[in-house]
Amino acid sequence: MPDLVIPAPPQTTIPTADGGHFPVRRVYCIGRNFADHAIEMGHDPDREDPFFFQKNPDNLDPSGTFPYPSRSEDVHHEVELLIALKSGGTDIAVDDALDHVWGYGVALDMTRRDLQGIAKKSGRPWEIGKAVERSAPIGPVHAASRIGHPSEGRITVSVNGQTKQDGDLNQMIWKVPEMIAYLSNYFELAAGDVILGGTPAGVGPVERGDTMVAGIEGLGEITVRVT
Repeated sequence: MPDLVIPAPPQTTIPTADGGHFPVRRVYCIGRNFADHAIEMGHDPDREDPFFFQKNPDNLDPSGTFPYPSRSEDVHHEVELLIALKSGGTDIAVDDALDHVWGYGVALDMTRRDLQGIAKKSGRPWEIGKAVERSAPIGPVHAASRIGHPSEGRITVSVNGQTKQDGDLNQMIWKVPEMIAYLSNYFELAAGDVILGGTPAGVGPVERGDTMVAGIEGLGEITVRVT
């Protein structure tokens, strides 16, 4: 054990549906992975090479609250499938990719849309809009050994009881095995890595005091209050 000059930061973990905790190493997020969302954001929905940005591990938050972040007046919800890896490597074949998945969950990718828009126009990274403290409210991770590998199923979010996003996992342009294989061509994936799989159309703003309910068929729902 090295002689640390400051106390080591805590290991980020997220709860599992069976009572344990999944340790998080990295968080990769795919952009524009639903055609209808690509269109609403002003982009061509044709299948192009996927692209990813990153959140920080400690952005993942199971508390059920989302503190409205500073320096923004336009914070949006994006409901996503969370994919948790139990192993990794480089140049993973598509046919082998699901062997590396530990489980799946429900997540929200909360985004300072105004700051992301400024970054886009300037050709700058998106982290100022995406990697905000507690910007990925999550539910428990369900083991694939118990639920299988969901390739279809309704994915929704409501705000104050009104449905805002309503899609299906089968609408993902890049499927889970393809995302894993593609990422492994550029990064060495490992146990503890998390991938957020993109969001359907209907993203929109939230305000302090709002209540969001995000759900994926077979994975349950999470309720998150904006504070």
